[in-house]
Amino acid sequence: MRVGLLASLLSRQATYRRAGVSRYIEALLQYLPGVAPDLEIIAYTSRTVWRAARAEFPPAVAWRVTRWPTERPSVRIAWEQLVAPWATRDCAVIHGPVNVLPLALARPGVVTVHDLAFVHFPEHYPAAKRWYLRLLTGLSVRRARRVIAVSETTRRDVVRTYGIAPERISTIPNGIDADWRRVDDVELERWRRQQGLPERFLLFVGTVQPRKNLTTLLEAFARLGPEFPWPLFVVGAAGWLDSPIYRRVEDLGLARRVRFTGYVPPEELRYWYSAATIFIYPSLYEGFGLPLLEAMACETPVITSNCSALPEVAGDAAVLVEPTDPLAIAAAIQSLVMDEERRRMLAQAGRERARQFTWERTARETSAVYRTLGEQRSGERGGEAV
Repeated sequence: MRVGLLASLLSRQATYRRAGVSRYIEALLQYLPGVAPDLEIIAYTSRTVWRAARAEFPPAVAWRVTRWPTERPSVRIAWEQLVAPWATRDCAVIHGPVNVLPLALARPGVVTVHDLAFVHFPEHYPAAKRWYLRLLTGLSVRRARRVIAVSETTRRDVVRTYGIAPERISTIPNGIDADWRRVDDVELERWRRQQGLPERFLLFVGTVQPRKNLTTLLEAFARLGPEFPWPLFVVGAAGWLDSPIYRRVEDLGLARRVRFTGYVPPEELRYWYSAATIFIYPSLYEGFGLPLLEAMACETPVITSNCSALPEVAGDAAVLVEPTDPLAIAAAIQSLVMDEERRRMLAQAGRERARQFTWERTARETSAVYRTLGEQRSGERGGEAV
């Protein structure tokens, strides 16, 4: 059975576009050929991405390349809605991996919904992006034969917001690679010296944008006082509406204690997680929260929000706080700083929790959705023939 995966958002740019949903697409292309050799996976993307990325994926992945510069959002949207229905006409199933499907598809479609942050926090999005996501996500989940939600939280959001029948939605969580684990101590120490990092520091990983709630984290960090000896590193590319975040650092007098690294490639992230003493992720809303999982796999104690999908991912392996309360965040940080034994217990619990989430599982369960749709289509065609 031939499956068309719309991979326009697969990115190799050194920007926030290589995080999150790009890594989801990358994982599907890496793992689907191994867990579902009976499926023919065809990735649709731009010539630029194909040239940069094709050597990284299994030979079994077939590529169909467009000359349209779909790295540009407006071009990508036009291609998906105007060209993709025709370009994918020989596929049995079409997968829109990031919230949106071509609406004129002649074949069964499955769409993955990662979150509905644009519904809950519309003010955190530029107007054009907010309008596009609200319109096209709603139309796509109603058009799709099957919806994949990356968490139970997202599944419930889709049911409530769009009135989709729960039985049409499959919850398939994100994952991590099997070899994503804490870096060896000797190698880590060598890397730490190369980077000039202190022995202990706090870490945040994510795109610098309003929903990640960095302003509240900065306020919490400021409340720890100038005598607090550990710096805070913010690892992630600049996103959108981020200027107030950088201004807040200056306003709070934190310029010498908070360091923004900018974009860090995925292969280096494991070193940052492993070197950090505490990982803090106080996001206001996440459909899953991949950095949380990555930090736990690297045995780094985690403080995260008590809302959206984050408790679902963390289980009992993290400290949960109210993300809008800087006093609560500061108290959680101070408590872990003073309690080395609790940090050790959280590190161990996080490692065990993270083992439950793998990209191989994600790919296997996704392939089962493809097969179900393919069988349904075969049954419908058989019925028509009779």
